[in-house]
Amino acid sequence: MIKNIAFIGLGVMGYPMAGHLISKNNNLNIKVYNRSIEKSENWISKFDGTLTKTPAEAAEGCDIVFMCVGNDKDVEQVVRGDKGIMSSIPENSIIVDHTTASAKISLELNKYCKESKNVSFMDAPVSGGQAGAENGQLTIMIGGDNTTYNIIQPLLNSYAKNSTLIGNSGSGQLAKMMNQICIAGLLQGLAEAINFGQKANLDIEKVIGVIKDGAASSWQMQNRYKTMVNDEFNFGFAAEWMRKDLKICLDQANEVGARLPITAIIDQFYSNVISIGGKRWDTSSLIKLLR
Repeated sequence: MIKNIAFIGLGVMGYPMAGHLISKNNNLNIKVYNRSIEKSENWISKFDGTLTKTPAEAAEGCDIVFMCVGNDKDVEQVVRGDKGIMSSIPENSIIVDHTTASAKISLELNKYCKESKNVSFMDAPVSGGQAGAENGQLTIMIGGDNTTYNIIQPLLNSYAKNSTLIGNSGSGQLAKMMNQICIAGLLQGLAEAINFGQKANLDIEKVIGVIKDGAASSWQMQNRYKTMVNDEFNFGFAAEWMRKDLKICLDQANEVGARLPITAIIDQFYSNVISIGGKRWDTSSLIKLLR
């Protein structure tokens, strides 16, 4: 029976995810860790849990450790670094990594964790953005073994509307790459369509009201068209984070021999967005380059 858990990484995604986890499973004991202790203190002021000062302290005595950090380097440091999870986590425990990272680091850590302490390392990147995390409506793509998936799946449902085991270790990250490739193309198409409509003096609200119910519909269309029309981008999933994700996609594509011509172009568009001051603008800011 799962009794003790930890959540490492209380950013815009991890903070609400950890909140849902304990709010919907109040029979569990939760410890939290964040690199910036202020976020941990803020989380503890709102939810019932224990603040810790290192990943090792958070993982000590835990059945499952959830984590959502920045990139491959952060994942490596949190898991294997000095005062990392693996220095204290009990044998036969589980690590669930919600970070969007490379399949390579997931495969490496899965092997390392299994050989070191028979710990199961599950790559479980999420999609749905900050709103999805806050509303508990994320989708989760998971790589790992079926036995461990069956253990963690009820807890993942605390903040997910769909959590699916894709395949072996690394498969979750590969699925997330597909997700980001789709999003990049959708956003560029939406940016061009809205800009076209504005130049043609159409009522964008009226047009979207019709086409959102047809074949052109997408999450991006339904949730971003108004802010794109109003030139509002100081929220959401940042352009610099998208560039990080697309680099992972492009690197993996080179490795497997897949061509991503449009993704590569859109990656450069995000580079241009960043160069005009949009590092933290939402990914829908691609339309800025058309105005």
